[in-house]
Amino acid sequence: MREKYQNEIEKRIEDADSGYAFSAIDFADIAGTDPTNKALARLGEAGTIRRVIKGIYDKPLYSKLLAEYSSPNIEKVAQALARKYNWTIAPSGETALNFLHLSTQVPNTWSYISDGPYRKYDIGSYQVEFKHCANKEISGKSFITISIIQAIKYIGKDKIQQEDKERLSKALSSSDKEIILKEAITTTAWIYKVIKEICSK
Repeated sequence: MREKYQNEIEKRIEDADSGYAFSAIDFADIAGTDPTNKALARLGEAGTIRRVIKGIYDKPLYSKLLAEYSSPNIEKVAQALARKYNWTIAPSGETALNFLHLSTQVPNTWSYISDGPYRKYDIGSYQVEFKHCANKEISGKSFITISIIQAIKYIGKDKIQQEDKERLSKALSSSDKEIILKEAITTTAWIYKVIKEICSK
């Protein structure tokens, strides 16, 4: 007899957008970890979902143009890992610039800061790296605030251009700016000065 939870897990995956990445923890309200892992393994064997790395799957996006499934969405895989291990993460370095559309270059190593331990994963031709940071850098701040801080830090005090500030300002909503100004007040003085310039535009 087919278990009820199998149907519920399949329905949730069916309703999800293509590219969605997940682990057993995302179905904790349906079934325990062990039966969920078994259900996901069965779906993986059937080709309904794709195993990305141990414990992480995705609902692959099919490209009609290329007539094949696209590579896993690295950002969504990183978020799935963060949910699985209960980490708070945000992009750092070149990844932060890419996330905020300050760079079109796709990094070979997708780098994130995290309140969890240092970890590195190989995903196809890419690597995902989680670097442990001090709690004060990440605690009490939203994903967008941390991303902005990390991008500014990576560009550097003497290298950030007016064009960068204007592009960031246009990408942020008024509510985003209000949140960032409140949450980033404890960050390094020169970074907060740049943030105030961005949010005043």
